[in-house]
Amino acid sequence: MQAAPAIYASVACNLDADLLAAAFPLLEEGRVEALEWSFDALYWAEQVPEWFTALLHTYAEAGRLVGHGVFFSLLSGKWSPEQQQWLAHLGQLAEQFRFDHVTEHFGFFTGQNFHHGAPLPIPYTRHALRIGQDRLRRIYEACRCPVGLENLAFAYTPDEVKRHGAFLEELLLPVNGFLILDLHNLYCQLHNFGLPYDELIALYPLERVREIHISGGSWHDSALAPGRRIRRDTHDDAVPAEVFQLLEWTMPRCPNLKFVVLEQLGHALHAEASRAQFRADFARMESLVAHHRATWRPQPANAFRPLQAWLPGPAAEDEHLHQQQRQLSDILENAGSYTEAQHLLQTSSLAHSDWCIEQWEPHMLETALHIARKWKK
Repeated sequence: MQAAPAIYASVACNLDADLLAAAFPLLEEGRVEALEWSFDALYWAEQVPEWFTALLHTYAEAGRLVGHGVFFSLLSGKWSPEQQQWLAHLGQLAEQFRFDHVTEHFGFFTGQNFHHGAPLPIPYTRHALRIGQDRLRRIYEACRCPVGLENLAFAYTPDEVKRHGAFLEELLLPVNGFLILDLHNLYCQLHNFGLPYDELIALYPLERVREIHISGGSWHDSALAPGRRIRRDTHDDAVPAEVFQLLEWTMPRCPNLKFVVLEQLGHALHAEASRAQFRADFARMESLVAHHRATWRPQPANAFRPLQAWLPGPAAEDEHLHQQQRQLSDILENAGSYTEAQHLLQTSSLAHSDWCIEQWEPHMLETALHIARKWKK
């Protein structure tokens, strides 16, 4: 085991003019201690500017660049050529840049376009576990650095929320992986299901938390339950005070914490007022991280490297799960109403299955419909 590292106040920084305009004063002042880069979000760019590559190299050479995947669709039932290409691209980038670690999102993507979709949960079954563990091993083989998973904001039921942390830990065990604990995602679940923080946080493997995300989001008014507001993880607003409180409470519980990352999407940073708020959010996060560092007692740290070698074979697949995912995606993207979606689900192969659609909260199915339609292309 190696000594625990420092904790770095970090920014999710991609090739986006508005995001870079918001972050540039912080970068210029040398306050951004590490960068998180969504490396697969540059599929649209024919050529990456030299200055952006130089910025990435500066952080990589200091051991403070982390790679964050968005589009891999870790838990899709069928292995796709796009996933193979994603791994090949990651392998090339890992040779070009020294990532401190690489992460992906939990869930599978709706939508047929590899770069347009919404991550949604799947049943916590042995089949899903086998697929997820296989995919994480392949990510590690491509990047040869610690690999982690981010907790999901969306869920259909309170039971699913309560089991999420344990399933994440099972997925991570074969690669001795780590957890990105996204506190805004946690905030969504606390609000949407009326759960107490102490009860839910105790269900996560906090010794595996190496990175924390904070961000903002939005509210959605439920048409099915008037007066009920659903919290959405849309990354398009300032960080709520409640999320800063969660950060203050959570950091001391995570002995292997190394990065705390502020996220916001560039399209929400057009105006100077929103850019100033982004910098104010960073300053508040920076202050909380500095205070925690000053009172933190380093402990022996997990290196988050696989403890056993792995011999790759054919990618794990589950055709039945794949067909159910396609069916669910089609229903969520194309049903004309909540009532129609309910009918289609009840007459589909998802009925009376491990998906437990009979227990889905109506307002969360309603939310899933909005999420899928937003990303439909």
